[in-house]
Amino acid sequence: MKYIDEFNEPALARRLLDDIHATVTQPWALMEVCGGQTHSIIRHGIDQLLPEKVELIHGPGCPVCVTPLDMIDKALEIASRPNVIFCSFGDMLRVPGTDRDLFRVKGAGGDVRVVYSPLDALTIAQRNPDREVVFFGIGFETTAPANAMTVHQARRLGIRNFSLLVSHVRVPPAIEAIMRSPSCRVQAFLAAGHVCSVMGTAEYPELAERHQVPIVVTGFEPLDILEGVRRTVHQLERGEHRVDNAYGRAVRDDGNPAALRMLEEVFEVTDRSWRGIGTIPDSGWRLSAAFREYDAEHRFQVDGVRTCESAACRSGEVLQGLLKPNQCEAFGTVCTPRNPLGATMVSSEGACAAYYLYRRLEHGPASPKEASPVG
Repeated sequence: MKYIDEFNEPALARRLLDDIHATVTQPWALMEVCGGQTHSIIRHGIDQLLPEKVELIHGPGCPVCVTPLDMIDKALEIASRPNVIFCSFGDMLRVPGTDRDLFRVKGAGGDVRVVYSPLDALTIAQRNPDREVVFFGIGFETTAPANAMTVHQARRLGIRNFSLLVSHVRVPPAIEAIMRSPSCRVQAFLAAGHVCSVMGTAEYPELAERHQVPIVVTGFEPLDILEGVRRTVHQLERGEHRVDNAYGRAVRDDGNPAALRMLEEVFEVTDRSWRGIGTIPDSGWRLSAAFREYDAEHRFQVDGVRTCESAACRSGEVLQGLLKPNQCEAFGTVCTPRNPLGATMVSSEGACAAYYLYRRLEHGPASPKEASPVG
């Protein structure tokens, strides 16, 4: 299958790995921003194939994982109300709030439904004019245009019983926050290709220059990631700090103009809280004043929610790249996908879920790296 099989070719992977091994002369720490990239790295053992001097740090690139606890609790409060149909993507249903999750709300009688698109939720609203229908709109720049378009469509069609619970976050301010952290060890970034396919690369050169870090846009298949690492290492070894697009088949410098216009019309930039990290200035979106009537937080007045994180969960450190999942004392014991303490064990893009799924279960330092080609 084009762009799948050809980007999993072992012989090409070996050539890229040989180049990386031949280039590296000193230790480097690279952060992959996207949780999808993390899963690909762990699934294919890419981190174990790289030179010992190249460390991949898992960043806060899972949208489910960084959705703040207070927003989860607001979702639970709204979904529990008798006249509400609460719609969400499936991976949000088991994300733990303070004392329950959406599955428990559904089990207690709440009308919680899994949908595959925000437009599905809008259709439900059309078919149930006597009910309030809420869609849980989370994610990075990748999912924001579809949610913006759905709200735009709701207003155009005059559908008043639909609203959006918005928890969208933006990648560049997160990179800024990571680099400003006193505990930061990151020397370069692998930027998320799908985010850049929407937004383009215009926000990254200033970040690369200000913090003297290479930023290489890359995809999600093994060869994509290895090529991204290869280009990054070459920059680091030469003392360069440029933005490099290694995902040219999907990313243009100016992004997707139609999606950008929709985002600009429907959303406005705001400060946003990230679970396990805290508030990052200008790191999110909310509905603009022109679309405020479709804002579920405004409609349902859920500002008084009180939250409490699990004391045993260290997912905040995992999200900041300070801790590998299997270095957490709860990992794989009291915290498993069937009984998760935090969102990083629940989400299909969470780092803890990746380590558990692909059997990186040993506690403590990672096992020695092996040198066999990706297959």
